[in-house]
Amino acid sequence: MEPTPEPSETEPAADPGITITSAGSDFGPMLFDSSRQAIYIFEIETTDEPRCYGTCENAWPPVLTDGAPVAAGDVSAAMLGTTTRSDGTTQVTYNGHPLYYYAHEAPGEVRCHNVDIHGGFWWVIQPNGTRAP
Repeated sequence: MEPTPEPSETEPAADPGITITSAGSDFGPMLFDSSRQAIYIFEIETTDEPRCYGTCENAWPPVLTDGAPVAAGDVSAAMLGTTTRSDGTTQVTYNGHPLYYYAHEAPGEVRCHNVDIHGGFWWVIQPNGTRAP
């Protein structure tokens, strides 16, 4: 009789999530997704709890992921995280802030930095975790 193999002590690796990278812009280095879609933060969100829903969410779709987000470029893996939205989806955070796209931009466009709409300002975020000036 052959010995029974020992169960694996390691769990299978989870599928990687969305890749968040950095690139230059008119506002200096900032975060983009892997298709070069610009990423924003919302000034009224001072924690990782999303507050952009309804018409706000239609204009500013959250950056969602199905697995742990992956850092590329100058993005800090330590600053990447996730939070759960009210509908159960997983939103990417950076330096404790939920991340969003602007729905009416093409890849590589950055049209809405320092725009005041839906109750606060929207800013691009730099790899150091702060909003661009």
